[in-house]
Amino acid sequence: MRRPPARPGNAARRDEENRLTGRVRRYTRVGTAVGGIAARFAGERYLGVRMDRDRSAEDLRRALGGLKGPLMKVAQLMSTVPDVLPPEYVAELGELQANAPPMGWLFVRRRMTAELGDGWEKRFRSFERKAAAAASLGQVHRAVGLDGRSLACKLQYPDMASAVEADLRQLRVVFAVYRRYDKAVDPREVQAEIAARLREEVDYDRELRHMELYRSMHAEEEGVHVPEPVTGLSTRRLLTMTWLDGRRLLEIADEDIETRNAVAYNMFRAWYVPFYYYGIIHGDPHLGNYTVRADRSVNLLDFGCIRVFPPTFVKGVIDLYHAIARDDRALAVEAYESWGFVDLSNETIDTLNTWASFLYAPLLEDRPRPIEGSNSRVYGAQVAGKVHRELRRLGGVRPPREFVLMDRAAIGLGSVFMHLRAEINWHRLFHDLIADFDADTLAARQAEAMKSADVPPPA
Repeated sequence: MRRPPARPGNAARRDEENRLTGRVRRYTRVGTAVGGIAARFAGERYLGVRMDRDRSAEDLRRALGGLKGPLMKVAQLMSTVPDVLPPEYVAELGELQANAPPMGWLFVRRRMTAELGDGWEKRFRSFERKAAAAASLGQVHRAVGLDGRSLACKLQYPDMASAVEADLRQLRVVFAVYRRYDKAVDPREVQAEIAARLREEVDYDRELRHMELYRSMHAEEEGVHVPEPVTGLSTRRLLTMTWLDGRRLLEIADEDIETRNAVAYNMFRAWYVPFYYYGIIHGDPHLGNYTVRADRSVNLLDFGCIRVFPPTFVKGVIDLYHAIARDDRALAVEAYESWGFVDLSNETIDTLNTWASFLYAPLLEDRPRPIEGSNSRVYGAQVAGKVHRELRRLGGVRPPREFVLMDRAAIGLGSVFMHLRAEINWHRLFHDLIADFDADTLAARQAEAMKSADVPPPA
């Protein structure tokens, strides 16, 4: 049963009155910062003026530092898509997320009234004034429901939908300018994917359905827990769910190796059971999005950034693994083409295979090992640099849009394993998941799960 519509109060009307002014201010501030980037890139490209990228990137962060919302999410997404934006800009934009302060109680009271109506406090036994966490699009408050359950109330900042559109327009300018400067990677599909996912993330009704979807997919996973949504206390901009207790992931980084390995195993299952069984992935590896219980099981806490993949894409991931393992060039080409790569020369295929071999390396060795090899950070940077130079020389590639969250999830999970210093036989974990893979079976399983949770298809 779907919830009744919220009863907007005076706060909603005040928010609406302030919306145009806030939007114009945001356009002006973001546009000024982005215009400066464009001018500097143009000067370096056409006038030979060498640009101090570190300083320019720091200026960008300072100019945008007071803005909450989509730019923080863009920074998170871009941090794991190599070569689409200069690394200096990605690093500085990432600081926006790290330094996001919560909004005060007057703001919270107005926003809660806008979502649940006057007298909303009577719908809770208690509601904590101080935010338990603040993020890019909203903040979380602890509460206790009338039934005594501990709750988490995720409250969206005002006018985030308009902010998304404002920031995406300016992001297109940055992409276009950088594309003229460096043609190794065509960012058009990446840009389309970021836009679609950001628009979904401000829809908390959709996130509620994502949560129900993940509860269904992990119903038999003892090591993974998903909150239960509370539909009667949720709206499109307020998401209420049961509170799951747990320790921050980094707090167990110094525990014994058995504990670290057990948590890593559960994290692997939490992300990749949905992908290889249902073609669905949790695309936000931010460390604040999961916690660890005393029994080493993990809690997944955020479901705004979810990606549904065609079964053929999942098959391509498995096919490319086998192609690298067997040195099967024809199968690698088939995998790339199934993802939408077109007109690939032999040199481009060799270059893509170089990067694929690096990414698949932990899965190719049938032995317990860390996720990274010795000096992997240095080696990874060397491989990435070599691939980038070759792609630029060969005229560049246009990565399929699905790669954005797939790469983000894979790199984010690898970062978790490095923090945990886990040593696991990744080869066997992976083969256990793909042993009985069949694209038609996955398609049927995916359709049934999405229908049960009432999740619409992705944009």
